[in-house]
Amino acid sequence: MSGDVLAAPVAYGQSSGVMSYLWLLIALPAFGAAVLLLVGKRGDKWGHWLGTVMSGAAFVLGLIQFLALRGMQTRSAEQILFTFIPVGDLKIDAGLLFDPLSGVFVLLITGIGTLIHIYSIGYMAHDEGRRRFFGYLNLFVAAMLLLVLGNGYLMLYVGWEGVGLASYLLIAFWYFKPAAATAAKKAFIMNRVGDVGLTLAIFMMFATLGTTSYAGVFSNAEKNSRRSSSP
Repeated sequence: MSGDVLAAPVAYGQSSGVMSYLWLLIALPAFGAAVLLLVGKRGDKWGHWLGTVMSGAAFVLGLIQFLALRGMQTRSAEQILFTFIPVGDLKIDAGLLFDPLSGVFVLLITGIGTLIHIYSIGYMAHDEGRRRFFGYLNLFVAAMLLLVLGNGYLMLYVGWEGVGLASYLLIAFWYFKPAAATAAKKAFIMNRVGDVGLTLAIFMMFATLGTTSYAGVFSNAEKNSRRSSSP
């Protein structure tokens, strides 16, 4: 095989139909978190139901979109939301990518997340901060969805930071207990260690490949693989 024959660029299908609502997967629990954390004590009586409904609605939407993949030729859908960083030659789009792998994780996150919400309705029934707890749960679900649905490593990083924040808030929920406060500090420190490694990897990736999107990185990796295997 000639060394001039390179792999075709990795391409994902464009979002249309039900796939045009990929953003809603994240928006639903994010909306629930915003309402529950901003409404104050006025939402104490119904906040747990709102949080559960938002997570359950995201699961239903994710299931519909996962089933819709069967009728798509590319078995994937990419939705560009906006240009995140336009600086000179650096242009990074904030977008979402839904394919069989991310779809499975979407169903796991929203499905198990909804069951946790339902269990927490009874478990946290006598806690004065139940509304706030459900707000943190919704925030965690939204951040996890962003992590698995991002169309590049920068979006993954934003989701990772959101998961770290939500984890810290949930672990430190009963902050007046020494064990909870200590565990939250440990989790915060370990997340910062992970941040350093992930940040350096993204910088090196861009310096080497000139992109941080999955499509760009995978295309370059496939090209380099074919070049190295050519006689």
